[in-house]
Amino acid sequence: MVRGIGREFMEKTQYKYLEESDQNKGFPQPPLELRAEEGQRIIPLPDPRELSLRGVDLREVIERRRSVRVYSEQPFSLEELSWLLWACQGVKEVVGRPVTLRTVPSAGARHPFETYLLVNRVEGLEPGLYRFLAIDHKLAVVNLKGGIGDRIVEVCLGQRFVETCAVTFIFAAVTYRTYWRYGERGYRYMHLDAGHACQNLYLAAEAIGGGACAIGAFVDEELNKVLDLDGVEQFAIYITTTGKKA
Repeated sequence: MVRGIGREFMEKTQYKYLEESDQNKGFPQPPLELRAEEGQRIIPLPDPRELSLRGVDLREVIERRRSVRVYSEQPFSLEELSWLLWACQGVKEVVGRPVTLRTVPSAGARHPFETYLLVNRVEGLEPGLYRFLAIDHKLAVVNLKGGIGDRIVEVCLGQRFVETCAVTFIFAAVTYRTYWRYGERGYRYMHLDAGHACQNLYLAAEAIGGGACAIGAFVDEELNKVLDLDGVEQFAIYITTTGKKA
């Protein structure tokens, strides 16, 4: 019989153990996304509603989908990056509760993720680390210092395609967005939500002649340090590489 922390997690996040949520206690909900820092450089992205993308058959895209670890040196265009971001975390509408309605499902429309990008090859962008501002569909520059890609490869246990792809997406959870409504069970939902976002990213990349590969093998505390996250209130939860197929 399997025993250990994983089994305890599954048991203790069952409904019978849950306490009253902060939402039901009347605590204010957390912000829908993290604000850009004062003075942080912001880069507008092409409007996803105006992108000109060739039509693709959904069945064909699903059948072709596979994990891709070898990429060509062809860069993504800024329009293609805009499309990928919209497909996996795009905001369609902010409604009155308030919540964001996005292109992927999320428990209670809590959408806990901040999306970080290790940009290796995108036309019009310097290589480095960025964060997606989903509501305004813009990028915030985080770190353009040389060597940031090597650091992320290292914490991903040497998986070099993190840096040889065009863009590596890093989904980071803001814990309280989901915890506020669901308490301890929210930790389950955050991991489920990461899968929704990643699958959309796979299909969106395939639709533009690219590919993707999900990565769950990384040294959590070290990756959180690279992203300047505390590992508790905010933590890296999933990684996906994307690029044009070789």
